[in-house]
Amino acid sequence: MTHPIIADLEKRYTTKKYDPSKRVSQEDLEVIYEAIRLSASSINSQPWKFIVIESDEAKQRMHDTFANKFQFNQPHIKAGSHVILFAHNPRYTREDYARVVDKGIADKRIKAEDREQAFGGFAFADLNTDEAGSNAAWTKSQTYLALGNTLHVLARLGIDSTTMEGVDSEMVGEIFAKELDGYQCEVALVIGYHHAEEDYNAPLPKSRLDREQVLQVL
Repeated sequence: MTHPIIADLEKRYTTKKYDPSKRVSQEDLEVIYEAIRLSASSINSQPWKFIVIESDEAKQRMHDTFANKFQFNQPHIKAGSHVILFAHNPRYTREDYARVVDKGIADKRIKAEDREQAFGGFAFADLNTDEAGSNAAWTKSQTYLALGNTLHVLARLGIDSTTMEGVDSEMVGEIFAKELDGYQCEVALVIGYHHAEEDYNAPLPKSRLDREQVLQVL
């Protein structure tokens, strides 16, 4: 099949070695940031926070979060161009959803007189909230929608990436406590450009299960 979308996905892979001399342009970063903002989420909840690590000081802080485990991912932090923390709100409340509703009113998506009616969607968040008030599993799932969207955008822009669930979420939470402000980060994304000579994963052929094994049309 020849289609630009398929070509993007065929080229996309997990980078194992970055070229530290190459940086993502500000122009491309603006596209990435706006694409992240436009990501889909259940009931348009947007229960997320994205922290971009760009400066040497911030990279050192992120580098320090690997002191205890997942050291195999540590080299990516300084060699990559940027690191994005994908964080979720573990206790998403009606007050959080009110921000979404009020923005919908400001954007003229919702009529001001229909404000209370608009909270009907929050019932789905309630369904995913336990007795202790935690809905972290649900909000984390929404954040992965944003991650998937970002991966495709990066492929379209010809930018390499490495998704890292191998992060010490507790240590990240401590070192970036101020920025996270109660949100939790369990996955991060490194972006940049692979090292042409040393990235062993770059030349390997793509491997996926056959369509018939994973997709059924009824």
